[in-house]
Amino acid sequence: MLSYDELTPPERELWEAFPEGRHVDLRTGMPEDDRVDGGGQWDAGRTVRAAVIVALLLGANTPQPGAVSSLTLAGARISGRLNLAGAQIAHALRLEDCWFEEGVDLSGASTQSIAIVGSRVPGVEAGLIRVEGRLDLRHSRLECGSAPRLHRWATALSLSNAHVSGAVNLSGAEITAPEEWAVSAGGLVAEGGVYCVDGFVAHGEVRLMGAQLPGGLHMPGAQLMGAGPRGVALALDNAVASTLDFSGGFIANGSVRLRGARISDNLTFEGAVLNGPPDGDGPSLVALLMQAVDFDFTLARPPSGPVDLRGAQVSYLHDSERSWPDVVELDGFVYGSIKVAEAGERREAVGLRDSVAQRVAWIRHSPGYSPQPYEQLASWYRKAGHDDDARRVLLAKQRHRRRTLPLTTRVWGHLLDVTVGYGYRPWMAGVWLLALTLLGTLSFGTHSPNPVQRGEGARFQPLVYTLDLLIPIGGLGQRTAWYWSNDGLQWLAYLLIGFGWVLTTALIAGVTRTLQKN
Repeated sequence: MLSYDELTPPERELWEAFPEGRHVDLRTGMPEDDRVDGGGQWDAGRTVRAAVIVALLLGANTPQPGAVSSLTLAGARISGRLNLAGAQIAHALRLEDCWFEEGVDLSGASTQSIAIVGSRVPGVEAGLIRVEGRLDLRHSRLECGSAPRLHRWATALSLSNAHVSGAVNLSGAEITAPEEWAVSAGGLVAEGGVYCVDGFVAHGEVRLMGAQLPGGLHMPGAQLMGAGPRGVALALDNAVASTLDFSGGFIANGSVRLRGARISDNLTFEGAVLNGPPDGDGPSLVALLMQAVDFDFTLARPPSGPVDLRGAQVSYLHDSERSWPDVVELDGFVYGSIKVAEAGERREAVGLRDSVAQRVAWIRHSPGYSPQPYEQLASWYRKAGHDDDARRVLLAKQRHRRRTLPLTTRVWGHLLDVTVGYGYRPWMAGVWLLALTLLGTLSFGTHSPNPVQRGEGARFQPLVYTLDLLIPIGGLGQRTAWYWSNDGLQWLAYLLIGFGWVLTTALIAGVTRTLQKN
């Protein structure tokens, strides 16, 4: 147990100020002398042992009646390790512009609000902490140091399974764990949200897997400059949040993972840059099975790696010509509406020039063939009242599917396409019928055929005879009553019979295909 006699002058000042909650400021007022980067050179007059801070927070100096005690210290060099693991802390703690020799251990502690602001700390271990208030690390610089390692990767800031009733504020902070975990906060519950704004920078993976963030995650302008050991810059797998804001110049040099994340309001990447893993071998965004209401994917430039939206569900999708890379996984992606950003405005994508062609090209970015993205797009056009556009999408689906079929089936597919557009353009059969009827009528009208039985049967009529050849069902009495001595015309008659069967079969097959789910 520390005694008052063995305290240094700055420690005595802190000791005496604590019961009344008075602020102790050891800064000189000279900017060049107060720079935290140079805290390692501060002398004994600005040094406070971590053990003194621990003793005060655990009740070494009893608070005065009628006063609210708290520990507020600025401009100090903290020597030794600040170890409050498992502690029950009833007082607020604020350390500002301090330089720590060793890491801070708050794992398993129960405490009031904690603020370590503008300081340099070699690691903060706060797994399983319970904070009744805010956790404020604004403008601090955290690096891997002597904080205990509870996993195989070093971590600059650990908030695994922590519970914070207020906000976690990392705005302006720089957290460094190159090639490792800058932030490990799996299972974090931050009721007031997590804020990483005002120039937040992380070197290493930021992990918030399974986090519960009713107040959202706010990272506009944040820079995730180094991927972790898996090439991941940000991991939010299975997280639940009200909003995820990655806008305003947000940069991720590594994959952003939102697998299974559920966002009750908006997910925005407006103006963001998704560079993907540094080695170029990996996705820029993985949002497999993600759910969101509003998904704004209007990036500053196309992602460098693939985007995986398989099984994701959103009510509103916002995109632009800069949203999509060369590879986009869309199988199972469901959306209720698409809006595009053009000239600073958001417009419904239906009805725009080349809308169908652009959307089909978007689907074609998916590797392989899957019918669901086409059917989803067609359903959206149909709900918007653009049935013709929906049919164009479904026709594109059949053409894409044809590439995956055997040669003989592909030939039949080409025939269905040319004749009736796979049933989505049945009027093409009428065009063919009209053209062949005109050809037959003109060709047969210039010659006289031979009757099968002289003096019997109806008079020869070129138009009716041509129709009798083209219509394979029933009969008009002309085809069986006349024949040609002219070989050319006889072969034309055979050709028209064949075309009649092909057109009829293609029309039936095409229409039947539209009524089936492919």
